[in-house]
Amino acid sequence: MKLPMPTDLADPEVPINAEVVLKKRYLRKDKSGAPKETLKEMYWRVASAIAAEEKKYKDSSCTAKDLARDFYDLMIQGRFLPNSPTLMNAGTDLGQLAACFVLPVEDSMDGIFDAVKNAAIIHKSGGGTGFSFSRLRPEGSRVGSTGGVASGPISFMKIFNTATEQVKQGGTRRGANMGILRVDHPDILKFVSAKKRESELNNFNISVALTEDFMKAVENNDDYDLIAPHTGKSKGKLNAREVFNLLVQNAWESGDPGIVFLDRINRDNPTPAQGEIESTNPCGEQPLLPYEACNLGSINLSLLHDPQTKDGVDWEELARIVHLSVRFLDNVIDASRYPLDSIAEKVRTNRKIGLGVMGWADLLFLLNIPYNSQEALNLGERMMKFIQAESKSASKLLAAERGAFPAYGESTFGKSNLGPYRNATTTTIAPTGTLSIIAGCSSGIEPVFALSFTRNVMDGEELVETNPHFEAALRETDSYSKVLLGEVAKKGSVQHLDHLPESLRRVYVTSHDIEPSWHLKMQAAFQKHTDNAVSKTVNLPHSASVEDIRSIYWMAYEQGCKGVTVYRDGCKASQVLCTGDAQDKKKDKDEKNVRERPDVVYGFTQRVSTGLGHLYLTINEENGRPFEVFATIGKSGHSITAKAEAIGRLVSLAFRSGVHPREVVEQLEGIGGEHPVFREKGLLKSIPDAVAWVLRTRYLSDTPINQSESNGLVRPACPECGATLVFEEGCHICKDCGYTKCG
Repeated sequence: MKLPMPTDLADPEVPINAEVVLKKRYLRKDKSGAPKETLKEMYWRVASAIAAEEKKYKDSSCTAKDLARDFYDLMIQGRFLPNSPTLMNAGTDLGQLAACFVLPVEDSMDGIFDAVKNAAIIHKSGGGTGFSFSRLRPEGSRVGSTGGVASGPISFMKIFNTATEQVKQGGTRRGANMGILRVDHPDILKFVSAKKRESELNNFNISVALTEDFMKAVENNDDYDLIAPHTGKSKGKLNAREVFNLLVQNAWESGDPGIVFLDRINRDNPTPAQGEIESTNPCGEQPLLPYEACNLGSINLSLLHDPQTKDGVDWEELARIVHLSVRFLDNVIDASRYPLDSIAEKVRTNRKIGLGVMGWADLLFLLNIPYNSQEALNLGERMMKFIQAESKSASKLLAAERGAFPAYGESTFGKSNLGPYRNATTTTIAPTGTLSIIAGCSSGIEPVFALSFTRNVMDGEELVETNPHFEAALRETDSYSKVLLGEVAKKGSVQHLDHLPESLRRVYVTSHDIEPSWHLKMQAAFQKHTDNAVSKTVNLPHSASVEDIRSIYWMAYEQGCKGVTVYRDGCKASQVLCTGDAQDKKKDKDEKNVRERPDVVYGFTQRVSTGLGHLYLTINEENGRPFEVFATIGKSGHSITAKAEAIGRLVSLAFRSGVHPREVVEQLEGIGGEHPVFREKGLLKSIPDAVAWVLRTRYLSDTPINQSESNGLVRPACPECGATLVFEEGCHICKDCGYTKCG
């Protein structure tokens, strides 16, 4: 039961950008789509709903009333935020609060399509899903019940992908999936290349599950067996090093697939009696058993800077936040209404939570520590060791009040007499894309993507936004000027500005300034003291070689990571600017770069009145972006019909070649014709002008698009607001409106 809202609650203070994201994605809406709650009401809705679960425990050391205020203060101050479904759904009729789920995919038609149905239910409720397709028999295998042949994992993944496309999560989040296949599955080569075409499996992240036997075979250049899962028998051999090289090559070309180290994950499985872990959630940081879910939350480290302490960190405050956050997340388990009974049972058996961090790069700025330094690695490891220890302490205290998680006795903890604990796991470094926007800090443990950038606002006005810590450092060194900020905004970095103090350039580094090995070392430092896994992208410059990625993959194995995602800037076809250096750098790529049409696309048809009759404009979309256009017009003669068709074909070619709607609108808008007509706020001058009007209305909202150029590349634009998308924590994220492709 939700607690009544006190009249003396402090008002939340959030950045302007955060307010936009909250209103667009988190506040409850009325039937017209307008917000029907304030920011204060949203935070109290969440705080009171989660604190109310305290009433279930008669031995609780807290009262629901006091705890609600503590939770409220934590969130409005940006010190801790739970995962997005909790912010969206706590205290609502939907009440589904978990972010990540893993579903089994059995080797039968019933099992496969049960998984499709269950995934759709989860996506509708606001969660993302992970699957292992390793149980499915390989393509071409005999199916005993029908005498036919199996179509294999890749074929069924396409069905999951299409189903995901049709489900809009709670009106705010698009479904996201992780697809995993064991490296010893006979269809592994097809899987590795499954996302070579960008139109394929666009609702999936994919990762290959590597075993230690495979990695040893790579090291020794040995062959290894491919095992048919339905028989357990060998279906042939492959050379391990050649397969590993193919993985690396595909990751260099497109960023997919990632890798997960399956044996390492299962060594840390706290409840092995309940089965093996097969898959992770969509961004890879949360390994889960089949039918398991996890509730995640993140602490904002940037607010823990205290210049009065010896090392600049308020460890006492961090301990307080950890204990409150663990109690919050444990209450979320009780408050959540899970989409399937089997999930509710598994979640409440193991009670896994995942407490992580954000604002790490900001804290390093405040401490004047370079991200790419041993000092940063040492502090990161110490920080996570502290959070791990305090989260276990908090879980132990909860177990004393409420009892251990039901499977504790058969867990690795129970057998080693550790605990008892309330939760089978307590820590995860999860993606914080939209959460970090709300908190006004850097994402997760990622370095900042840019120190300064240009945002386009209304009426074509450009606004330069700058990292506040960087701006303060400029002022302290008497280096600040608006001209300088404009120079920084062009590349987002200061490494090319030799006139700035070396000490400043050393500390204020961005993701592309940092050598890839330092990205991986930071991931490994936090992984040492994290129960689950770490969401982190190893960003590489466009010039990175295949060998660079091979080194990162091998380093991840050697340093104890549970998986790794690499992203070479500009590796996606839609990012290529076919001029200047970028064209020379990508001679190995197809110069034409026109995306092929998928078998199925979905869109809409809009009728527009023109001076030549009704224009029916059909726009089919892919990932929320226009992919193809068909223009037909009635009762105007063959010549007009042909011209309309020609416009549609040429616009379609532009979209399939990666041209942004903004550029198409700029070319077509304002073209005059013989029979202009008035339309709402303006004049439609011709058929091309009408096409531009529909595109602007649908995709641009009259807001100019910011396409950030760096090193000859154009980064993809947000399909919702047009701002530049950033790739970090394993997914594309818009820092302006909070859009993320991974849900």
